[in-house]
Amino acid sequence: MTSQSQGIQQLLQAEKRAAEKVAEARKRKARRLKQAKEEAQVAIEAYRQQRESDFRQRQEAVLGSQGDLVAKVQESTTSQIKSIGRTHQENRDCVLHKLLKAVCDVQPEIHPNFHV
Repeated sequence: MTSQSQGIQQLLQAEKRAAEKVAEARKRKARRLKQAKEEAQVAIEAYRQQRESDFRQRQEAVLGSQGDLVAKVQESTTSQIKSIGRTHQENRDCVLHKLLKAVCDVQPEIHPNFHV
């Protein structure tokens, strides 16, 4: 009987050690999963930052060129307005003189269709 009880004791101890090993394995697995999640999160964050950086660079390239176009259009518009202003100043007196002459210097003539 002692050998049977001794065998049962050994089985119980072996079962206890196996349960401890399984519990330890589960803890290691949980730690590895947690570590893998953290590493994946770091990798995801690095990838996200890299993609955002690329996006910002492309956006600046496109918007920067649009900003240049806006500046060029404004410069062109300003130069055209100045040119029109100069032309107005140069021709104002001549046009005014011609208008006054047409209004004030009337030469009365008989219309060619008029019959007496």
